[in-house]
Amino acid sequence: MISIDLITVSIVLVSSLLLLASNRLPADTVLLGALCLLLLSNILTPTEALAGLSNPGIATIAILYIVVSGVRETGAIAWISRLLLGRPQNQTLAQLRLLIPAATISIFINNTPVVAMFTSAIQDWCKRSQFKPSHFLLPLSYASILGGTCSLIGTSTNLVIDSLIRQSGLPGFSLFELAAVGIPITLAGCLYLIIARPYLLVDRQGSTEKFNDIREYLVEMQVNPVCELIGQTIQDAGLRHLPGLFLIEIIRNGEVFPVVSPQTIIQTDDRLVFAGAVESVIELRRIRGLVLASDQAFKLESKEHERRLFEAVISAESPVIRQNIRKARFRHRYNAVILSIARNGQRIKGKIGDIQLQAGDTLLLEAEKGFLFKFRNSREFLLVSKLQNSTAVRHNRAPWALVIMLIMIILMATGIMNILQTVILAAVAMLFSGCITIEDARRSIDYQVLLVIACAFGLGTAVQKVGLADLISEHALLIAGGDIWLMLVLVYFSTVILTETITNNAAAIIMFPIAVSAANTLGVNVTPFAVAVMIAASASFVTPIGYQTNLMVFGPGGYRFIDYIKLGLPLSLIVASIALWIIPIVWPF
Repeated sequence: MISIDLITVSIVLVSSLLLLASNRLPADTVLLGALCLLLLSNILTPTEALAGLSNPGIATIAILYIVVSGVRETGAIAWISRLLLGRPQNQTLAQLRLLIPAATISIFINNTPVVAMFTSAIQDWCKRSQFKPSHFLLPLSYASILGGTCSLIGTSTNLVIDSLIRQSGLPGFSLFELAAVGIPITLAGCLYLIIARPYLLVDRQGSTEKFNDIREYLVEMQVNPVCELIGQTIQDAGLRHLPGLFLIEIIRNGEVFPVVSPQTIIQTDDRLVFAGAVESVIELRRIRGLVLASDQAFKLESKEHERRLFEAVISAESPVIRQNIRKARFRHRYNAVILSIARNGQRIKGKIGDIQLQAGDTLLLEAEKGFLFKFRNSREFLLVSKLQNSTAVRHNRAPWALVIMLIMIILMATGIMNILQTVILAAVAMLFSGCITIEDARRSIDYQVLLVIACAFGLGTAVQKVGLADLISEHALLIAGGDIWLMLVLVYFSTVILTETITNNAAAIIMFPIAVSAANTLGVNVTPFAVAVMIAASASFVTPIGYQTNLMVFGPGGYRFIDYIKLGLPLSLIVASIALWIIPIVWPF
């Protein structure tokens, strides 16, 4: 007999899925609203509704954000990406140098930051190589998704399902157990992308190619003795055609070279003068050993990693207008250093100290992180804004970050400590070794993703509690006609459809109790059904909204919805075929 509670949960579930598929409201808002309805209707107790917040899988994901951020903030991932990408001569070789490393790194590091780091590297790389980013960014997302299926820590979905399996009283998975199915689908997927990409992806104009920053700055960078560019030519170092930047001149031993040859060798203490957009200036700071060549910056009291870049517009009431920067004693007055000035959107040439400031000038500043709070309401500035991702990279801590990451993986693989204990130890080591500050660690956690997962746990509990999971599995069993393999196929493709229309974690959590119920009804092993949910929830290739990395490359690649269908649908079918063939062999019914 169908109960009122079952009808209520069905309505809430369907309504939530429709809202998520429409993409009109954020996923966390939809799922939090659904959880509140279930709580207010007494279908879930407070303990059941909030159980997701105490789930070890969520805690592991949250702390992994800190660990991965430590690797990213030290420039280790960026250094690896530049080392791996190199300067290939053709697009096929470029695809090989991109996809295999991206998939491999995603086995050990959550794939979202891997895509974030490679995206900026690819945009720069394509600009220098005369390639189109649209031919690389979507395959990058797909390769990282595939690589993430090979381990428990490659994607948050695997951690979530593993925690649900352990809660069910089953042993769960080891760190690389999923590689038995993950590696074959990754290799097949990457091979498909290399072969199909020239035929299925057309040239698109990305967001960085469509719009130019209206503010242009003149910025001077100094080559430190530890700079990774020393000994390279301007062309080999990739400084000839940087996106949004132009190398105007080199100052060497006080002599100015206004015409820079592509074959000029970069030397220690060279000063490189660039003109261009502020976002590209931030990327320059991420090159190890290339620092802002402001003599005043060395006089700031704070340490380099405690400083940020800001933009500030001078007001008509400012006491520094109609004075040059040196006489205005700008650094003493604001504890900030002017790196460059834009006036009416155009860069101003000349020595910074001799430029006379005017109302409306936009200043590019380096200052302590409290500068925004201190001066945002000051009458001396019309506007003060902090530039995102402008923290100086701690390159000297990169070896520490890589060693900590390696030790974490070894501890997980050997089973000396459980995953949660290991990531906590790694996060603490990142903090104590100076790879990341507490402030950056707090900011690195994606609380929206955690809230989505926590709320989805509550929704999954309700689906199981009122018998909806059993009801759905019974009808699926009728369709399958009692065939175990056909039931596995139904579970897999149902998860794929949900993943493509909502989010991967929510789809996995909703489908897991249905998969368990189906296995119990058939009297077979739950594990192959759980693995099918894991792979299917991650294998989102047909829409940009199913997986976060697909959405991340949507704008930079200038993609359209049809691009995902053309390249992603065949890939989805290839992955499904291989996964459904291997899963019952490795994890028998």
